[in-house]
Amino acid sequence: MTRKDRFDGILRYFRENVPVAESELHFESPFQLICAVVLSAQCTDKRVNMVTPRLFELYPDARSLAAATPEEVYTIVKSVSYPNSKAAHLVEMAAQLQERFGGEVPSDIDDLMSLPGVGRKTANVVASIIYDKPVIAVDTHVFRVSHRIGLSSGKTPREVELDLERHIPELDRPIAHHWLILHGRYICTARAPKCADCPLQKWCREFSKPAL
Repeated sequence: MTRKDRFDGILRYFRENVPVAESELHFESPFQLICAVVLSAQCTDKRVNMVTPRLFELYPDARSLAAATPEEVYTIVKSVSYPNSKAAHLVEMAAQLQERFGGEVPSDIDDLMSLPGVGRKTANVVASIIYDKPVIAVDTHVFRVSHRIGLSSGKTPREVELDLERHIPELDRPIAHHWLILHGRYICTARAPKCADCPLQKWCREFSKPAL
């Protein structure tokens, strides 16, 4: 099976069977989303969703969060991974949003990546969800799934991102990010993947390998 055949079959399956796929992070504004995605690095969405209601109640926008101290934010987000650095990044990011962008979350990938705590994955998530940009964020789930089923052999997230964008039409890219994340989160899991229940068996490179 060629890589094109694999992409065509998998994308066709998702289009027909998973027409709606969205982020599991809870947010009501671009500002809330970028904060939630920063907090979600190496942390579960479930845990982030437990701390953000209080965070957004106290700091609903960039102006209010920029006026906080990292110590104040830490007391709210201390149950997520790396809370000290994330608290500092959130305050610094809010200050730059206020100073450079009038408190608004920019749509440009480079502008997003210039913010403290915002790497390429976070920038792509925000740009695709909020601004419908034709980019694909590669997190640990997307990276793992792409390798297992044979969509990419890239050694870095950026290489995988380029492989996916090369083969996935622009209109599909914003939702394809969620298709792959949710597939990795619930079926193609890191440990004990549910291969017997996987609807992508016929296209999966790992599933087609002969047993040793």
